[in-house]
Amino acid sequence: MATPTGHAGRQRLVVVGGDAAGMSAASQARRLKGPDELEIVAYERGHFTSYSACGIPYWVGGDVPARDRLVARSPEEHRARAIDVQIRTEVTELDLDRRRVRARDLESGREVWTPYDRLVLATGARPVRPPLPGIDAPGVHGVQTLDDGQALLDTLTAARGRRAVVVGAGYIGVEMAEALLRRGYEVTVLDMAEEPMSTLDPDMGRLVRKAMEGMGVTVVGGAPATAVGTGPDGRVRTVAAGGVEYPADVVVLGIGVEPETSLARAAGLPLGASGGLLTDLSMRVRGREDVWAGGDCVEVLDLVSGRERHIPLGTHANKQGQVIGANVGGGYGTFPGVVGTAVSKVCDLEIARTGLRERDARAVGLRFVTATVEATSRAGYYPGAAPMTVKMLAERRTGRLLGVQIVGREGAGKRVDIAAVALTAGMTVEQVAALDLGYAPPFSPVWDPVQVAARKAVAAAGRAGAVR
Repeated sequence: MATPTGHAGRQRLVVVGGDAAGMSAASQARRLKGPDELEIVAYERGHFTSYSACGIPYWVGGDVPARDRLVARSPEEHRARAIDVQIRTEVTELDLDRRRVRARDLESGREVWTPYDRLVLATGARPVRPPLPGIDAPGVHGVQTLDDGQALLDTLTAARGRRAVVVGAGYIGVEMAEALLRRGYEVTVLDMAEEPMSTLDPDMGRLVRKAMEGMGVTVVGGAPATAVGTGPDGRVRTVAAGGVEYPADVVVLGIGVEPETSLARAAGLPLGASGGLLTDLSMRVRGREDVWAGGDCVEVLDLVSGRERHIPLGTHANKQGQVIGANVGGGYGTFPGVVGTAVSKVCDLEIARTGLRERDARAVGLRFVTATVEATSRAGYYPGAAPMTVKMLAERRTGRLLGVQIVGREGAGKRVDIAAVALTAGMTVEQVAALDLGYAPPFSPVWDPVQVAARKAVAAAGRAGAVR
């Protein structure tokens, strides 16, 4: 293949997006190939590279004392490793036929075309911003990048009042509710679903709502926002939902994100049902030999349902970047898929899930049983034992584990990893119940709560199998 870069014996890798997937790919490729073999150019439209977006709520809430603590590697550090990072530079067009990208310097407006031999798309995701009246008013914030987090902090510092409305009760919504609560705000969370955390089944989401209300958060379900009201100065003053206007000195959008694939769509690259790029196991974009993609802009294979899904998580992005970098750098790697594991918290409440919810299982035609148990994080007699609720889904007749959801206090959330491993291995609930897990009273009851749920699921699956 002829190299369009004009450097004999050296190829050029262009990376679009300077966060987890993009810079992991660039760094791994650099480990495998030196500057004499591979030139690497990375474009990032923001001010920062290689940072933890997942840490933004904890920075806003004050748990993380400084923004730079969230940055794993700065542009200067990448440049010291012979990766030409160009910040505040946005790629505006992909020319796949001529293998080049057009980039615009956001400070000067200057545009240049950069040829590539290999291209990595790591354009991430964008916060869902519904087209509501007033949605673009000052004081309304999405939270996706460090720049977004800084803008929100600036608003919180300048705000005269202490009333906050969070629109959406997913992971970002509940985490931002905690952050605002910790900063002394009166917090109202509005959500179109009846219960928060729609990544859980409603019965488990109800537990989250009750806990949030106990912390002083007002949670209003079945109330999609319809408008943002502003004052004479043009700044946000209210959010309307369900015929009620809720006072707001600041509004945070926690509705979720969608893949940022506008460049890919314009270039005719293959997209899935949720708008994410479709790749093969090597993270190469399907139908393209010279283009890879990873992170929040791609869809991934759900190993439990067998379907493609958009699951924007930093864990996936970093792993996919490593795979891309290995393949671009002449090595070999694959990303086989995910089981949909996530964990979060709001104040001292831990929330975790993996695998399928009830509606996910129905959507793919699976017949299932459920088992829900209440247990404690440690032996009941040991000091500090905290309550938790575990819900488990299992396939009828076969007993195959399909999903687990956990809501509880300290020690609850990371127990979901037991289920994540079991799902990846295709285990049955009977096998989960028989696992040889670590036990001591300070860490667990003699039967771990996940295994208690598994035992109940074994019985339920057996009964369902008997009656078919």
